[in-house]
Amino acid sequence: MYRKDLITAEIEKLALVLARIMGLKIEFRLKEAEDLFNETLLNSFGLERDLILNNDIEPFSNWLENSNLNAEQLNSLGDFLFSELDFEQNPITSLLFAQKLNLVYQSLVDKHQMVHLINMGRQKYIQQYI
Repeated sequence: MYRKDLITAEIEKLALVLARIMGLKIEFRLKEAEDLFNETLLNSFGLERDLILNNDIEPFSNWLENSNLNAEQLNSLGDFLFSELDFEQNPITSLLFAQKLNLVYQSLVDKHQMVHLINMGRQKYIQQYI
């Protein structure tokens, strides 16, 4: 029960951070939004943005396999990565994020046997760009 409460609190905290990032983007405070995004990736998931922006998918795949993130954390990571997709303004960066996001969704299915309808819709959306 205690572990579940901690996980719920962590998810709520990440949702608030994601909302803050979106707010900063709306206010055109893009550098602050990017800094907060990068800081959250590192502190909450142990993931550096450079690993996502790497053209080679293998290092991210290895990180994902060894990260020991639970299903809830992977789902939150998926939300974070999806929030950065903007195929009209940043097609190359979005493509790199989409490739990694697809691996996160696949890990949720393969490793945790979790299928979310929202994630399935997002996968279909990103498949048209990959």
